Amino acid sequence: MFGLFKRKQREILSPVDGQVIDITEVDDAVFSQKMVGDGVAIKPAGDTFCAPIDGVVSKIFDTNHAFSVKSDKDLEVMVHIGLETVALEGKGFERCVEEGARVKAGDAVIKADMQYITVHAKDTITPIIVSDESDVKQIEKYLRIVKCGDTIMEVQ
Repeated sequence: MFGLFKRKQREILSPVDGQVIDITEVDDAVFSQKMVGDGVAIKPAGDTFCAPIDGVVSKIFDTNHAFSVKSDKDLEVMVHIGLETVALEGKGFERCVEEGARVKAGDAVIKADMQYITVHAKDTITPIIVSDESDVKQIEKYLRIVKCGDTIMEVQ
């Protein structure tokens, strides 16, 4: 009977092909010290960044370097493509959907020119953050090589 109220485990999928690393290894204190939330980061091997969960694109920054998807319940996940990429002022990033669009996990959100970003940004490492506003008690992280759509985190 008590299992009836147990929270369901929810999967967060990789938004891009690459190598998943612990968020504490990111060379940016905002992410590595979990100031905006906990999560993982990916060293991307692809150029199309997809929705990590089903929901609504709640935010796409004007510079297209980061976006968030909010589930219908209590989970919001941000994908931040590269470090110090806001300074690129949108160069190297192209929107595939608009803010407010309903997406399924795996739907393309941003296409990035990774060669341009490699040359002009600090790093291409891409943090995937479960926002502090999400109702999450526990995050299980899978640090491994992934394809877009593979599970990178499970939250409860």
